[in-house]
Amino acid sequence: MKLFYSPSSPYVRKVMVCAILRGLDGQIETVPTNPHQSPPALLGANPLSKVPCLVSDDGTALFDSPVICEYLDSLGSAPPLFPAAGPARWRALVLQAIGDGILDAAVGRRMEQGRPQEAARDAAMARMRGAANRALDSLEAALPGDGLDIGTITVACALGYLDFRFGAEPWRDGRPGLAAWFKRMEALPAIARTAPPPA
Repeated sequence: MKLFYSPSSPYVRKVMVCAILRGLDGQIETVPTNPHQSPPALLGANPLSKVPCLVSDDGTALFDSPVICEYLDSLGSAPPLFPAAGPARWRALVLQAIGDGILDAAVGRRMEQGRPQEAARDAAMARMRGAANRALDSLEAALPGDGLDIGTITVACALGYLDFRFGAEPWRDGRPGLAAWFKRMEALPAIARTAPPPA
């Protein structure tokens, strides 16, 4: 398998955590890619010019991170990261949606940093920050739990990205339960191994 990736992408991190936990990381060739430059190899696999993009052994291109993670979960014999059915599955998928929502807002804000200020841009930035903060509050109110599944992995990657890109915004303030949960999660080998490079 071949993975178009950027080491600072939290979506790539999520995929790599899943690959490690499934015991598949040694079967994935990583291809450093700057999606903002839209290189032909990436465009040939993903017309959206986004990472991560996984090309399977049979040449099938898979994107984005939820699709890739579910595909990886279908391979090998490790314990599943996507619960099969019932309340555990829906909880994991909702947690994944919350984590991805935090990431979407944070990445959106990151892309806007340094651009000229204007009313519409500032309103959009405030909306994204508000969405992330409400999601963080909801996680503090109902902590994700210590089991490893697609939901807890995604939330951990989202919190790690906030530390990486928005370290001056202390998301832990007023959220001691979530802070303690993340401290446990970031010490897990698959999470620790995939930490983004120093900024």
